[in-house]
Amino acid sequence: MAVMEICIIPIGSKETSVSKYVASASRILKDYDVKHELNPMGTVIEADPDKCFEIARKMQEEVFKAGSDRVYTVIKMDDRRDKNYHMEDKVKSVKSKL
Repeated sequence: MAVMEICIIPIGSKETSVSKYVASASRILKDYDVKHELNPMGTVIEADPDKCFEIARKMQEEVFKAGSDRVYTVIKMDDRRDKNYHMEDKVKSVKSKL
């Protein structure tokens, strides 16, 4: 299981607000049975790495369909194989050390 954070930035849109583009990309997640969480700077997805990349590509295409002429996408992925863990476990681990 992998945890991926994706941040999709439309470039070349006429407005400074990007929430409509974020919403269009986020709608893709309804088609997948994956754990995900929207945050102020991106979306975190928990799934098999191949599924993560498939979702990322579809999310990016949705931003183009929403009217952006250029899309800049940043992906960070943690693919841990030594134990079973979830996205909230990562946060809990750090908080327990504070």
